[in-house]
Amino acid sequence: MTLWTRYGGDLSDDNTGTTYREFNLIKAVCLVLESAKHYYNPSFLAMRNLDVCRKIYSRVRSFEKNPPWELLGVMQNALRFTLTTARVSRDPANLWNNQYFWTGDSHSPEDFDWLVDYLEYLDPDNQEAVFDILLLLVVIKVRCSPAKRYQFFKSLIACMGSHMPAHLRHAALRLAHRAREEMVSIDVIDNAELRDMILTEFSPAIPTAVCPQTGVTLSDYDPDRFFHDDRDLCYLKLLFALARNSNWHPHLVEDHHIDRCISIAAQRYSLSLHAFYLAGILLRIAPEQSSVAILNSITGQQWWDTISNAWFYAPHIVDDIHCFEFLPDLVEGTKRYMHTAKEFNLKILIVHLDHVLNALEMRDSQQGEGESVTVAVKELRTAASDMLEKLVSSQGVVSP
Repeated sequence: MTLWTRYGGDLSDDNTGTTYREFNLIKAVCLVLESAKHYYNPSFLAMRNLDVCRKIYSRVRSFEKNPPWELLGVMQNALRFTLTTARVSRDPANLWNNQYFWTGDSHSPEDFDWLVDYLEYLDPDNQEAVFDILLLLVVIKVRCSPAKRYQFFKSLIACMGSHMPAHLRHAALRLAHRAREEMVSIDVIDNAELRDMILTEFSPAIPTAVCPQTGVTLSDYDPDRFFHDDRDLCYLKLLFALARNSNWHPHLVEDHHIDRCISIAAQRYSLSLHAFYLAGILLRIAPEQSSVAILNSITGQQWWDTISNAWFYAPHIVDDIHCFEFLPDLVEGTKRYMHTAKEFNLKILIVHLDHVLNALEMRDSQQGEGESVTVAVKELRTAASDMLEKLVSSQGVVSP
């Protein structure tokens, strides 16, 4: 199903308005396709549809003044058709899921710069079209070209404003997560204006995208409730990446990201996969604790709950190179707070460490690296076993 099939990609000779009328039918077609999404395969010609959208956008921008409203409607309907035939869900509830959009291998970031231009061009009140562009940029998984980075981040900041609806703020957060590696390398960005904008405007905008009404109690079903499993996992993965670069640490503190992480840990939301990323953020900030007083509010028990649960989930994500590289820091953090563990906690930790070692053995056999990490985890297991034995002996119980 393609727009290309009907129009051959040539929209330049439409003087009759026929194209407008036919494209207005696309919205109805999309409704039918969306209701039948389980009964057809995603189109592998999605890029042809997107190319037609690009040509329509070129016509929109060819008008010196405001383009005909019908043409703007054509553009929005064409984008919706492109997403729908690719079976990309426009339901905000599915925003956090990985969705596939086939682009092929012959495209560069510059090929999608027009989407960044269109995002800036759109009227912010046209929220459906803004959401579609954000969603497209998420599923395409192509980084914007260096020439468009400033414009890209500026548009994301606008979408993260507290006055924006939740689905737009969350789409912007999801897209920020996609662009996290560009932000991690903040110190090598040559454009000083872009670098300053990311640190001074974009960083403080992220918490607003996550939860714009701090201190307000909302229902368990409100998208802006304090803790949203998928939203906050996306947020913590973003912070986990940024915390790899110490240049980000002051901004993570000053812009209240660490405050939120501590609140999540304090309310025991860290008893899930979130724990691994929380541990990664807080332990990387912790060596600078003397200058980060807020970290003193984390109790020993909260540290232990977060760290021990991080080990529970570690076997499932060690294939991610950045999670793998964090394990030595997690080992050191565990040693630092292991004295708070009780007998039962140590037994559970040893089981978790055995699972991690099995996962590392499989990883090493496939990738042939990481021996030093495995050695560090083994040493931690030995230390935990020794501590458990001493604890049991001190209680006058014969160790099994």
